[in-house]
Amino acid sequence: MLTLRNETKRPACRSHHHPKSRSAVLTIYQFPQEEAALREQLNRTVSFDPDAQRTVDEILHRVRTEGDAALLDYTERFQGVRLSEMRVPEAEIEAAYAESDPEFIAILEEAFANITAFHRNEAEKSFFYEQKGGVILGQRVTPMERALLYVPGGKAAYPSSVLMNAAPAQVAGVDEIYMTTPCDAEGKVNPHILAAARVAGVKSVYRLGGAQAVAAFAFGTASIPKVDIVTGPGNKYVALAKKQVFGHVAIDSIAGPSEVVVIADAGAEPEFIVMDMFAQAEHDPDASAVLITPSAEVAAAVQEAAARLAGTMLRDEVITRALTDNGAIVVTGSMAEACRVSDMIAPEHLELHVDNPWEILPDLRHAGAIFMGPWSCETVGDYFAGPNHTLPTNGTARFFSPLSVRDFVKHTSIIAWSKSELSRAGEKIARFADHEGLQAHAEAVRVRLKKL
Repeated sequence: MLTLRNETKRPACRSHHHPKSRSAVLTIYQFPQEEAALREQLNRTVSFDPDAQRTVDEILHRVRTEGDAALLDYTERFQGVRLSEMRVPEAEIEAAYAESDPEFIAILEEAFANITAFHRNEAEKSFFYEQKGGVILGQRVTPMERALLYVPGGKAAYPSSVLMNAAPAQVAGVDEIYMTTPCDAEGKVNPHILAAARVAGVKSVYRLGGAQAVAAFAFGTASIPKVDIVTGPGNKYVALAKKQVFGHVAIDSIAGPSEVVVIADAGAEPEFIVMDMFAQAEHDPDASAVLITPSAEVAAAVQEAAARLAGTMLRDEVITRALTDNGAIVVTGSMAEACRVSDMIAPEHLELHVDNPWEILPDLRHAGAIFMGPWSCETVGDYFAGPNHTLPTNGTARFFSPLSVRDFVKHTSIIAWSKSELSRAGEKIARFADHEGLQAHAEAVRVRLKKL
């Protein structure tokens, strides 16, 4: 569910024995023979073009120095409306909830319950323990006071992003949860987003979008509170703004285009695989979908089905471009090799269309979320299962994790040193400081030792 576009585009790979056209959107690569061509095809480096950088720098500077005036100017420029009220009245949120399809509300409520139940298992507790000499050490876990949940809007609405961002913040115990999402040219916020906010218990909703919204909540204005963390996906301007304000506030991640890898064995169902690849590709022309399999027969069947079915999709042009530019089918010599290729990619979503997915799970180290077996399609995770759908992209699953309760808490070390223990270890500590050339550090201990 991520919307940042990859600004570094490369020409589609033109393998000499796998020509690409609209009727054959996926190229088959033999691994490791064609590893170099595969790496070029799947290069996911995201860079921000200079124009975007200059635009965001200007927005951040103006909002920081001019406050509400700049925020309203940019909202009029980019959203097409001069707002008289930036916050959505609670009555408008209640009306959106009341007027929504009751069946959809029930689905939202069940999904939110699932997501909340999952995140409750992530909750951390403070700990303390006593050492010899009366020393008490520990770590206190406390929630952040204020969080901003950014929810994309405009051309598309993502109520699922409301639920996924709100649940871990609430479980963490964040005192004040704010949400912002772009409004339309009439100042209206998508009613599905407002209904999801009501389901998630988010009362403070703002009709602001883009880099200007991130700047306002990062720095604070006369009307907008300064928060401690900004979470949620957005376009390249939102992503770049989050990157620039990091340090003034915490952020969850800088999200890139959505991606999926499917590992399949000889018994996999080709149409399941194709539709799951389409599900990622329809997000954005820069999305990536990759099949890895040791079965040449499955590879050929998926290639044929993708070419045959792409034209039946409402977003067929987006799907075709995404698969052509950023998709691939990789044929490996073994399942173990398939796992190594997947780890090389470190995908946002990893689906295991294999007979016994638990058997190969220990061989897989790098993925944002892993979907076990053919019935665990990625769409289940996007909306309903419980684990968060805000996941690391662009290979950052090697070192980043999904959005979680841990993003909304902070840890404080607790040190309660005793007089007797300082008497025992104080001179050792002072000598340690001496070796670093920090006299005052050493004397801060020695002055106490003289009083013992």
